[in-house]
Amino acid sequence: MVKRLNISSVPAIAGIVGPVVVVVGDLAASLTTPGYSIVRDSISSLALTPIGWLQSIGFLAMGLLEVILVFGLFVNIRRVRGFHAGMGLLALCGFVLLLIGAFRMNPADGPRTVEGIIHTVSSYGLGLLFPLAILSLAPSLKGDPDWRNLFVYTLVAGILALALILGALFGDQTGWFGLYERIIVANAIVWIEVAAVHLLRLSLGRDTQAQP
Repeated sequence: MVKRLNISSVPAIAGIVGPVVVVVGDLAASLTTPGYSIVRDSISSLALTPIGWLQSIGFLAMGLLEVILVFGLFVNIRRVRGFHAGMGLLALCGFVLLLIGAFRMNPADGPRTVEGIIHTVSSYGLGLLFPLAILSLAPSLKGDPDWRNLFVYTLVAGILALALILGALFGDQTGWFGLYERIIVANAIVWIEVAAVHLLRLSLGRDTQAQP
């Protein structure tokens, strides 16, 4: 029997589309900006270019779509200790992405502004919130037969995300910060993509089981 999309599939589709929008926006802006280096230059600096609105839209869309995905995860994962904290932090990640998209960083040679401070604090805050969120969710994934196969991957992704953001805070990435930042982002959006695809498979499977 052909599996069909249903109302339960909507949050999963939102989670699948979100990372794609961010990647497309980043590539489109970075590849069409003369002199920009994806290895050397930060992602946020693209927002200061004439085509930077593409990246801003990408982060705004990602934030909204991630919040929708969180709702789908909230109603589909069996809850144990840490579940609500993890879900709250993951939803907060979506709202922080909205701030990152709405507020641009300060130019390197310009004055410090409130807008730039909000952007910087939000960016590093997101880097800390994401690993705490998925590590808090890990016990619930382990305790749910439908999600157990993502448990080890979630632990690895969470520990890696925490190590990477600590490296960004205390390490020196001079000359390759853009690449380092993209590794941080890639780790996060791949986890979101994997979780969203898994949620979609579950929604399609339940729809099939409901058919006579």
